[in-house]
Amino acid sequence: MRKIGVLTSGGDAPGMNAAIRAVVRYGIYNSISVIGIKDGYSGLVEGESIEMNLSSVADIIHRGGTVLGSARSEEFQEQEGFNKALKNIKYLGIDGLVTIGGDGTFQGALALGKAGVPVVGIPGTIDNDLPYTQYTLGFFTALTTVLESVEKIRDTSSSHSRTNVIQVMGRNCGDIALYAGLAGGAEMVIIPEVEYNIDEVCDKIMQGRARGKKHSIIILAEGAGDAKDISELIENKTGITTRYSILGYTQRGGTPSAFDRLIGSQMGARAVRLLKEHCESRVLGVSGNEIFDMDMEEALSMEKKFDETTYELTKILSI
Repeated sequence: MRKIGVLTSGGDAPGMNAAIRAVVRYGIYNSISVIGIKDGYSGLVEGESIEMNLSSVADIIHRGGTVLGSARSEEFQEQEGFNKALKNIKYLGIDGLVTIGGDGTFQGALALGKAGVPVVGIPGTIDNDLPYTQYTLGFFTALTTVLESVEKIRDTSSSHSRTNVIQVMGRNCGDIALYAGLAGGAEMVIIPEVEYNIDEVCDKIMQGRARGKKHSIIILAEGAGDAKDISELIENKTGITTRYSILGYTQRGGTPSAFDRLIGSQMGARAVRLLKEHCESRVLGVSGNEIFDMDMEEALSMEKKFDETTYELTKILSI
């Protein structure tokens, strides 16, 4: 293993830069050259790359986003584009590839692996929707960003005796909403994994009013409904002024948390070590306090398990 490539693909996530930094520095420490692929698989198709060195990754561990850029590439999904990517890998002399991203990124990496390219995947997505790992890179930073917004909205909600519906990201996974609901003391979380009843939501709000609570916070996962529609239903049924907030892409940005910097650094180094040991088509994950690796195809075939224990605890603590 003389030269490896590293790319970030799909939605950016805080901690990606920590992982890139670790790949570059751990690679150089082991006398391996590192090529940075710009803009994900799009850069791989177009041959857009840069030789990475120690200075390339100086002062990036604390930065959000990704210094390599990220983009979704429809061309890579076509056979012609995929073949161009393979030719560029050969032209650049890349012996192995580290891919950082979510499910779509790993699907692309798996295809490259089946074509003979040694690949290791690092799970980088705020959605925490990859089934094989307990947590993904960027999830806890996004969660902290959501909680900061919840606290600010709670202040104004209390001042005006309002209900607020706060919509968070996560696609079809409700983990951001679920964990933010528990950590932020929300009255209710609405997530794709559990069917909700608007009357139950309104009853919970009215119960709080009956004991003197001035405000209510409802955390809504984007895959479970529309914040505007739900806020209008709540206001019509309860008579309480209800506002909604869609946090949007603020959740992807910001300084990565200590946890995301730690696992990003550990995963980046582990990825290089796996390639150095000629392990192919592997993904990295987190279980408890441990970083582990497993077969990429097996990981992608698993189903995401819903955290029912946390959901029930959120309901209990919001009485």
